[in-house]
Amino acid sequence: MNGNPKDPTATDRERAKAQRRQDLLAEATRLFAIRGYAGVSLEDLGAACGISGPAVYRHFSGKSAVLIALLVGVSQDMVDGGRKVTDAGGTAAETLTRLIAFHTDFALARPDIIQVQDRNLETLPAAELQLVRKLQREYIGMWTEQLHQIHPGETNAVIRFRAHAAFGLLNSTAHSAHSPRTSKAGLRRLLNQMAASALFTPVG
Repeated sequence: MNGNPKDPTATDRERAKAQRRQDLLAEATRLFAIRGYAGVSLEDLGAACGISGPAVYRHFSGKSAVLIALLVGVSQDMVDGGRKVTDAGGTAAETLTRLIAFHTDFALARPDIIQVQDRNLETLPAAELQLVRKLQREYIGMWTEQLHQIHPGETNAVIRFRAHAAFGLLNSTAHSAHSPRTSKAGLRRLLNQMAASALFTPVG
């Protein structure tokens, strides 16, 4: 089975199962962000989706499997989005500007999953943690590759510091400012400008 509820080749039953799985992941993200991973049971997750706790086992082997799906999934989403940006070509400055925009939009659209990752990454089993770390290194590498071209005289340590500082700004600010009264358009512009300043401004 494809696992995509929009897959035109899937049967109605397969699409319904895929949609239920996506609904469970969405509710898990919300609940883990509010209560913490340890504060959510499979019964809580099932109830949030209108099914029994045991019914969740039709989609996941346990709560750990839900967290694995979430954190591996978000890491892969970041890599896939970054690849799309870098594959579009252009100068290093143009590519980095698009990476900033991509990450800003991602952080504003999905602040809860970023919070879940920050709080629970070390909870993952060793193999899955290693996979997530590998994906994170690949994503960071997309940024540092552009930064090395923009600041050829800077050390690897400074370049990586720039990238991590930008991630911290975008991830934390997007979550803390997440409110129905917040203008996302205005916040997006501000975050893009602040991240660009941190990444493009020469040191010294």
